Amino acid sequence: MTITNILCPTDFSEASEHAVDLAVAIAAASHARLAAIHVTRAMPIPSGVGTPGGYSLDDAEMATLRRKTAACFSAVSGPGGDVDVFVDEGSPADRILERAAVLPADLIVMGTHGSRGFERLVLGSVTERVLRRAPCPVLTVPPRAHATSRLPLRRLLCAIDFSEPSLAALDYAKSLAIEWDAALTLLHVLEWPWNEPPPPDFAELPAPQGAALAEYRRYRETMALAELGAMASASPGTIRLPTTRLRHGKPYVQILDVAAEEGSDLIVVGVHGRNPIDLSVFGSTTNQIVRRAPCPVLTLRR
Repeated sequence: MTITNILCPTDFSEASEHAVDLAVAIAAASHARLAAIHVTRAMPIPSGVGTPGGYSLDDAEMATLRRKTAACFSAVSGPGGDVDVFVDEGSPADRILERAAVLPADLIVMGTHGSRGFERLVLGSVTERVLRRAPCPVLTVPPRAHATSRLPLRRLLCAIDFSEPSLAALDYAKSLAIEWDAALTLLHVLEWPWNEPPPPDFAELPAPQGAALAEYRRYRETMALAELGAMASASPGTIRLPTTRLRHGKPYVQILDVAAEEGSDLIVVGVHGRNPIDLSVFGSTTNQIVRRAPCPVLTLRR
C-alpha cells in the first residue's frame, strides 16, 4: 500500500497533539505529503444585525488561524517542513471529508476526544462521523497522556474475522510491517452464544451434547488456526513471519486484551460498508475498539 497524501485535522487541543506527532512520523517514513486542516464554525450574527446565518472570517482572521495551524506542525517537522495548511469553515466532519476527497488523501490521522479521558468517544463526535464516512483509511490516535504506544510503531496487531474487509486490513498491515520493519500479530476471536472466558465445563452437560459441543469447538479452533497459519505463511519474504493467536470471547474485549498483553503500538481492523447493518456492526465492534484502545487504531472500510 502506498501512502502519498496524509490529512491530519487539528483543533489545537491536547487530544490533537499526539495525532500530529504520529502523522508527521508516518509522512517521513512513507515520504508522503502531509496536509494539516483546521475547521472553524461560522459564528452567529447578533440579533437584528444583517442577515442571520453567520459570517465568514475575514482575511486577517483566516491568516491568524493558518499560522496557528502551521505552528502545531512546525515543532515536530522543523522549519520549512513540507506541510500544506488548510483552514476551512463549516461542519468539521464535512470539511475534513471534503478535503480528504479533494487531495485525495490516502490516510487520515486524527485524535479522539471523549469523557473520562479517552475511554469513550462522544456519540456523534467529529471523529466518529469521519470514521463512518471516510473515503480512505483512518488512523485514530488517543491523547498523549493516555497513549501506550511509542514512535516508531514496531508492534502491530491485525484483527482477522476472515471477511473481505479484514483481509484488506491484513494486506495493509503487512505492507506497514514491511515498511516500518515491525512485528505483526494476526488475531482471530471465536465468539460463542455463551459468555467466555472461561469456557463451559462440557462434562456438566449430558454426555452426547457435551461431546458434540467439544468436538465442534475443536473443529472451529482447528479451522481458524489453519487459516491464520496460511495467511502468515503467505507473507512476503521481506517481512518477519507474523505471529498467530486465537482467542475466545467478545471480539473487542479480546482484541484489546491481546493489544495490552503484547504492548501493541497499532491495531489494524477492517470494517464493512455504509448501510445500516454495517453501521450497527461498526458500532458494536470497531467503534468499541476505537473508544477504548490506548494505542492508535487503523480502520479500513470496504
